[in-house]
Amino acid sequence: MSFQVHVAGPDDLVVQVYRQLREAILDGRLRPGERLPATRELARSAAVSRNTVSTAYERLLAEGFVTARVGSGTYVDGTAAGPRPAATAPGGILRPRRAWRDLPLPAPEPPLPRYDLRPDAPDATLFPLPSWRRLVTRELRAATLAGGRADPAGHPALRAAVARWLGISRSIRTGPDAVLITHGAQQALDLIGRVLVEPGDVVAVEEPGYPPVHRLFRSLGATVVGVPVDAEGLVVDALPAAARIVYTTPSHQFPMGVPLSPARRRALLAWADRHHSAIIEDDYDSEFRFRKRPLEPLQSLDGSGRVIYVGTFSKTMLPALRLGFLVAPATLGPALLHARQVCDLYGSTHTEAAMAAFLEEGLFARHLRTATRAYGARHALLLDALGDGPLSRWLAPVVSVAGLHLSAHLRPDAGVDAATVAARAARAGVAVQTLGEFCLTPPARDGLVLGFGAIPTDRLPEALRLLARCLPG
Repeated sequence: MSFQVHVAGPDDLVVQVYRQLREAILDGRLRPGERLPATRELARSAAVSRNTVSTAYERLLAEGFVTARVGSGTYVDGTAAGPRPAATAPGGILRPRRAWRDLPLPAPEPPLPRYDLRPDAPDATLFPLPSWRRLVTRELRAATLAGGRADPAGHPALRAAVARWLGISRSIRTGPDAVLITHGAQQALDLIGRVLVEPGDVVAVEEPGYPPVHRLFRSLGATVVGVPVDAEGLVVDALPAAARIVYTTPSHQFPMGVPLSPARRRALLAWADRHHSAIIEDDYDSEFRFRKRPLEPLQSLDGSGRVIYVGTFSKTMLPALRLGFLVAPATLGPALLHARQVCDLYGSTHTEAAMAAFLEEGLFARHLRTATRAYGARHALLLDALGDGPLSRWLAPVVSVAGLHLSAHLRPDAGVDAATVAARAARAGVAVQTLGEFCLTPPARDGLVLGFGAIPTDRLPEALRLLARCLPG
């Protein structure tokens, strides 16, 4: 990347060029040993004479900021350059909307721990990279030859493949026209919010629940209200009457893990009809089930067109692929399509085409079988540790037969809070999260959320032993 200088006004042109180069050397933009542009090249880009640039270089050379190498060029002298500072934004008087000022700053991603028991992360080593590489290479070549823009609704082949997959695996009757491909579930939720939420609207979410959803709707100006979860899932009777949207994870409540009971499903749909509300059904990891058949999705039971179904490939494939989808009632289709186009025009055509082929060639189903076996073994190990193993004395598991995590309440006589246990575990190299981290308000009964997706099966027993040492003896 060639360095650019910008000269303006009647001031001495040599001084302007000199000062900009010196400042770039001192603040680290031009690094020690880096070659300065040739005088002819810099003079042409800055629209000044070559003599002006040569004179500025000579002054930098005389002051020790650069060195000249015969036949090679002019280079930044390492002894003259200052330390590279952290990038900072210039000051200003602009302020974001209040909704953005009230949101917490995103935490930087911590280094990978020795033992990762955080929830919601799949095992990247299970990803079928050779098959995926073959498909992506093929589709990237085709996309390069085709050129042009793509459909904001997503690649037609992927929309058709998702519709077929949902019909087979989740008994959802839908067609490609109702499927919208997104950059993960989070973008799907953002598009729904853009289309449905007015500032001040009430959005009901599960408590405990998924914090990124809370922050998203708050950023849109909504009032986010937590609704308790019990052994049957979302407590429908506790829903605020003013809720414009109800966000729920009925197949495998996040993070408690309980499914929404059939009676609650019927009650929720009836409640939405009475209050003219929308339901967002986030089916984030129902593919991984270890016992029992999944309950019928809300979307399949919905006779009024109030349910928007959201899915993702982040858990089944890789989060880095950024692939998700939503299935919406026909009345919302045009608005959601416009929202997607306004947001980022369209997705990655070759990635979407590769995912379509992955589904159609049966590779996705095969991958799910392999991954489910691996996760099932880890699920059983964790249940054993919580049932009569090293964790059972102080942690009471919440029954769950699906997904990539289990939750467990601290027993009343544990004599220690969950945050203390998590801090001790972090010092021992085990990353774990508390139930309180997923709540809008401190929970009446705290505990731990134990993920087993990211940790290899043979390392899980040692991680659980280390975690047990962080509990009272």
